[in-house]
Amino acid sequence: MGYTKEQLLSLLQELKIECSQYEHPVVLTVEEQAKHVGHMNGALTKNLFLKDKKQRFYIVSALAETKVDLKVLSQRLGLGKGGLRMAPDEALAEIIQVPLGCVTPFALVNESARNVSLLLDQKLKTQECCFFHPLSNDMSIALNSHDLDKFLSSVGKTPAYVDLEADSTIGKDQPPDLAGLVPLGATVLPNPPENKAPSQGPEKTPISVNNKPTVVTGISVKSSDASEKEKSRATANSPIAFADPEKFVEEILEKTVSTALSGIKQHIEKDPEQLSITLSNHMRKQLGVQLKFIATMFKNTAYTEGFRAGNHSQPNKW
Repeated sequence: MGYTKEQLLSLLQELKIECSQYEHPVVLTVEEQAKHVGHMNGALTKNLFLKDKKQRFYIVSALAETKVDLKVLSQRLGLGKGGLRMAPDEALAEIIQVPLGCVTPFALVNESARNVSLLLDQKLKTQECCFFHPLSNDMSIALNSHDLDKFLSSVGKTPAYVDLEADSTIGKDQPPDLAGLVPLGATVLPNPPENKAPSQGPEKTPISVNNKPTVVTGISVKSSDASEKEKSRATANSPIAFADPEKFVEEILEKTVSTALSGIKQHIEKDPEQLSITLSNHMRKQLGVQLKFIATMFKNTAYTEGFRAGNHSQPNKW
């Protein structure tokens, strides 16, 4: 479970980072965002979530008017002309853990995004403040580059500002100028959900990005059941799952049971008469945040169906 909007705003407050907050309806494009905050003091930004052929991920954060040519950027990173492309939807949930339309540098607060490389438009530094979504696209916050750097440093990221519009000629005498920003390690995504179809060969076991062993206290679980549950969790957080009402309900039930067991374990030794009250409070506090995230994913998925229907291809130049 990644950070929520509320947790991020709380972190910014702890870091003494001042930012203006503007709530608005869910938006999926810079043009839609501009209708609500374009008249405010601050520059609009666009944020791209990219991947290369070796499963390394990148966030490119730039001013809305900055042109980002993926072919040129790919060459400058030393990846060849076609080395960069838009990251798949499942990477949103598995790697940076944000809903559709919510990619920003703030996603790097999540531990699962520790290997994601961040490229910042150097023009961000010329603005008094810039707008970003705080992990949720029903709000925009405005802050300056100094405070953005402060946040990034707090999560172990060194800010890297580059000229994204530079058309550098890469050759024998001029090596890729951004090669140092390529992540060192690849990130393995679990296999996407399989559609029911005739078997074409041996079944492959899904690989989970979570390499830590799962510890279950007080409940005996067979290895096969644990494997199925892990597979379920891997696919349930994918945006694809949120388009399926049955999987949506399954995810809610799983979160509810998990939260209830956690509350019982923590409070079972307390006064039995107060257990129901304590458990109720625990459920409301812990489950509320999780269900809000799930509901946001479901809402954004439903909202984007019509939008995506009219966009069959993703341009390589903005």
